[in-house]
Amino acid sequence: MGRLVPAVTRALDILELFLDGDGTLSAPDIVRKLQLPRTTVHELVTTLAARSYIVPVQGQPGRYRLGVRPYQLGSRYAEQLDLAAEGLQVARSVAETCDETVHVAILEGTDVIYIAKVDSTHAVRMVSAAGRRLPAHCTSVGKMLLASLPEPELAARVPDDAELVAMTPNSITDPAALREALARIRARGIAVESRESNPDVSCVAAPVRDRTGQVVAALSISVPMIRWSDERLAELEQLAAKGAAELSERLGHRSVA
Repeated sequence: MGRLVPAVTRALDILELFLDGDGTLSAPDIVRKLQLPRTTVHELVTTLAARSYIVPVQGQPGRYRLGVRPYQLGSRYAEQLDLAAEGLQVARSVAETCDETVHVAILEGTDVIYIAKVDSTHAVRMVSAAGRRLPAHCTSVGKMLLASLPEPELAARVPDDAELVAMTPNSITDPAALREALARIRARGIAVESRESNPDVSCVAAPVRDRTGQVVAALSISVPMIRWSDERLAELEQLAAKGAAELSERLGHRSVA
């Protein structure tokens, strides 16, 4: 592996500073934040400005904001993204950590469609497949996605008189009860279902966001009841949230600390 080029590293450090605050910086701001020599900062700022990576802020002499070039690069990156492919890579990483079945799913109408799946290596594991469609209200990924919808859209998809099918005796079939469950999920940011889609499996799911912050998918971990426990649940909630955050970051989402 080749060595890092200090000048390039410093230039990238400067660009990343614009991600915070109000998005504008002066050369003295950069000197203070990065503890770099003033001459070095001025040379780097001049170079970045000449290549349209940063531009002067009108009406604020000496201050800069990001230019059009980072936007063009980001747009090209976004064009090349494939949610299923990115989801599969993250699902593999999560599955390697917990050795349970991991899914990434999207919402279509009132169903979820699994677009990526990685199996557990255990002999006893959840049986499913990418491309499978299930009622959203019976799954952790589906409830996570439903909980992320604006209220008018949720009401349109699941009206008060909706007939919700039951996949197991534990499935929620009352729209009012589903809304209560979704409110709890919305508050926690994590969805859990216990034997609602499969009598022998429980799942936990977390939301996946795109660069605009919109929830576009959910990542879940499915565990047979023989390996399910409160302690295991706490561990899997953290792992699902971490995996979903990683996939969100791959999609261009930047969380706010």
